[in-house]
Amino acid sequence: MSASDLARAIARGDASALPADDLASWVTTQRWFSSKLRDVQEFRVVDLIVLASDDPVVAIVIVEARFGSGRHEIYQAPIAVRPRSSGWEEGVIGVSGSHIVYDALCDEAAAAVLAGQFAGATTIERPQGCVRFHWDSAVGAPSAKPAMRTMGAEQSNSSIVLDERLALKVFRRIQPGINPELEMLRFLAAHGFTHIAALAGWYGYSGELMDATLGVVQRYVGGARDGWELAVEALVAADRSFLGRLGELGSVTGNMHATLASAADDSAFAPEEPTVETLSLLIVRIDEQIERVFDELPELPEVAPLAGRGEEVRDHLRSLSHVGVRGLMIRVHGDYHLGQTVYGPDGWVILDFEGEPARPLLERRRKRSPLRDVAGMLRSFAYVASAAALLRGADVPEDWEAEARERFLEGYMAAVDPAILPVGQSAVQKLLAIFELERALYELSYDLNNRPDWVGIPVDCITRLLIRAEG
Repeated sequence: MSASDLARAIARGDASALPADDLASWVTTQRWFSSKLRDVQEFRVVDLIVLASDDPVVAIVIVEARFGSGRHEIYQAPIAVRPRSSGWEEGVIGVSGSHIVYDALCDEAAAAVLAGQFAGATTIERPQGCVRFHWDSAVGAPSAKPAMRTMGAEQSNSSIVLDERLALKVFRRIQPGINPELEMLRFLAAHGFTHIAALAGWYGYSGELMDATLGVVQRYVGGARDGWELAVEALVAADRSFLGRLGELGSVTGNMHATLASAADDSAFAPEEPTVETLSLLIVRIDEQIERVFDELPELPEVAPLAGRGEEVRDHLRSLSHVGVRGLMIRVHGDYHLGQTVYGPDGWVILDFEGEPARPLLERRRKRSPLRDVAGMLRSFAYVASAAALLRGADVPEDWEAEARERFLEGYMAAVDPAILPVGQSAVQKLLAIFELERALYELSYDLNNRPDWVGIPVDCITRLLIRAEG
């Protein structure tokens, strides 16, 4: 099959033109495939959207994985096709006749085709639906042949830097509805919060299958360093000056929450009073999370310290639940930790507002106590201290985590609108502890599913929470 024949087959929605078994094997082994521990019962291509029929052929493939439980997940895979004679070797998915099918984001020419759709605000119609590209006219569009590089190894999405001034994030797992990343960036920019990488464009899918956000383009924050890496390096170098920056991060976080609570006339963001059932529902959700995590806990040496301790964790949760929830429920970041921040020439910038990718999109858009974000960052300090010791051999001072927490909370409490928090320090501390337990359970489940070498870190953190409770 020639390249042009293959492009026409893709345009007709002829999935047989692709190496289906190879595509299934490739998708289900990628870092961004979120259900590696589940058996895939069925894998199919549900739509193919051709972007270019030249050499290379470029298309967006929408695929569905179905599991034995009846659940299913939808993923996006931008692909490219070259003749086998080209000798292409990067990101290879499989071979179809005389052609190689591979990940388009590995190839400057193919990625330029995807990026080029934004400049023309392209709409591509298909029988099942269409893909629409949008661009902010105030921002210079990507060049015709942008210099391209990947932005490190991401767990749930794929990002590329274009001309060192724009960052294109492709959402791999897609769900119906507007992605919180797009929604939050729009809102924060419109309300004057500047500690973000400004939105430049986005693209989405609409059709019989779903209406969904496929990706966003943001300004690239040049000269910035990842917050997680800065913390690890500071711990390895025994440099305590980094702790001062955590106070600044607390202030930025408090301002973010104050901004997110500032629009009473916007139903998607208007703060809400918690109901009497709010805390009860939270406790029930975490209790179910405990049951799920401990029922599925594998017999591995790394998790042995938690074996048979599910009821003990439940008791700890119940001991924290006697707290009145006041303050307000607002839109929050949803997956907040040091790795979602960078520190650049203008200070801290907060990234990745899509929430926890493993959770349903509707849940990620739900209004919550802002302390859930705070707890995520506090858990991050415990996590980075353990990671620096376990993975880099750092001699972490015993008081580092406590001081990191103190610096961050001081900055946060000075900047946040106190009306959105529970009343009284005791109520704040108990609700924080509940959210920290929730986060640690999520980390344990995530690491078991995606990076088993790191499992010891959340296991150690949950064990320490239990020891602290006993004390």
